[in-house]
Amino acid sequence: MPDSASSQTTQSDTNSQAATGAPHETGAHGPHWPAPVAERPVRARLSLPGSKSVTNRALILAALSETPSVVRRPLASRDSELMVGALRALGVEVSRVGEDLAVTPAALRGPASVDVGNAGTVMRFVPPLAALAAGDVHFDGDPRARERPVGELLAALRVLGADIDDGGRGALPMTIHGTGAVRGGEVTLDASGSSQFVSALLLSGARFSEGVHVRHSGPPVPSQPHLDMTVEMLRAAGVSVSTGENSWRVEPGPVQVSDITVEPDLSNAAPFLAAALVSGGEVTVEGWPEHTTQPGDELRSLFTRMGGEVSWSEEGLTLRGTGKVLGIEVDLRDVGELTPTIAAVAALASTPSRLTGIAHLRRHETDRIAALAAEINRLGGDAEELPDGLVIRPRPLHGGVFHSYDDHRMATSGAVIGLAVSGVEVENIATTRKTLPDFPGLWAEALA
Repeated sequence: MPDSASSQTTQSDTNSQAATGAPHETGAHGPHWPAPVAERPVRARLSLPGSKSVTNRALILAALSETPSVVRRPLASRDSELMVGALRALGVEVSRVGEDLAVTPAALRGPASVDVGNAGTVMRFVPPLAALAAGDVHFDGDPRARERPVGELLAALRVLGADIDDGGRGALPMTIHGTGAVRGGEVTLDASGSSQFVSALLLSGARFSEGVHVRHSGPPVPSQPHLDMTVEMLRAAGVSVSTGENSWRVEPGPVQVSDITVEPDLSNAAPFLAAALVSGGEVTVEGWPEHTTQPGDELRSLFTRMGGEVSWSEEGLTLRGTGKVLGIEVDLRDVGELTPTIAAVAALASTPSRLTGIAHLRRHETDRIAALAAEINRLGGDAEELPDGLVIRPRPLHGGVFHSYDDHRMATSGAVIGLAVSGVEVENIATTRKTLPDFPGLWAEALA
């Protein structure tokens, strides 16, 4: 599907070459977006679209279910549209009913072609599903997708019985020669590059003839909350899942879902809550669940440590700015997707910050560590790269272009800095459509 976030630039800024996909200073994606300055404390109440992580897991489970189902309040974004397109290519019927998605499973089949865009959930969750199809399924995506890690997953699928042709690259493009079944069994892999390797195998594992027993061997797996999310959603679908230390087992059996309601995307709440913190205002995110496996729930404690006051009620989560913005020393391994917003707040803080445990972010939509350091420093800041993170020291910032690197979370972090720094222009704000359909509109509404 055409989308401005998928196009690539032809020239890189010399200050940003360490981060893949650095855009041209003149704006290869059209006019830069002038980030609004908060002239007064931001006071807003907002309702956010659904979670991308829950939406795309729900769609996989619905495709594997023995009965038709409805995914309620799913996220409508580029990543979720790519997942819907992938399922339709494999023969699954997905139709929109109001704000919901009705999913009717079918016998998975090829030949098919899957466009993963630059969506990690699509490039990793769909291949195990495709291995269950009868026929060839070809995968490709945006140029950056060919650089993102999938080799460990493909190697694991081969051990479990899948036939995959990737030309020995361990990367896209690739073709899965589906036979209609996967043997399954036990497999060991290194999931330190992405917890999605494990989630991908677990989500389809109940349909493997022998189920699947995944063992991790290597440095710690990042994003543990996303693994918890996968396990919880599988159990809700009637799948037998057991877990141990670096070990996950899914027994073979039916997947049974009827309705899955998608929670608001708590990670997408990060820039809005940050707006309250840096402006000394108050923002309430409606519908914040009391219990959730989403990594974004950690914003409660992170922003409290950075100077905010957080309260929760049945109506939602409220963050109040106190007039103080403090640095933080924290290991973000489990919540790496929050790093760009945390780094943006840290760049505006009165004390230093040290963000660690996030080496895996170098292989996300861009090298987020290098990109954040380059863009904060471009605006006059003091950000130093670590092998697994960043040190950010207080320094007055000035206006300038904040490059997004075709990365939605980079774009929103530039918007946060722009609240307190006049003259910040975010390049390619349209890339936020990857997980948040109308970020500029929501941002303007929050600041009104």
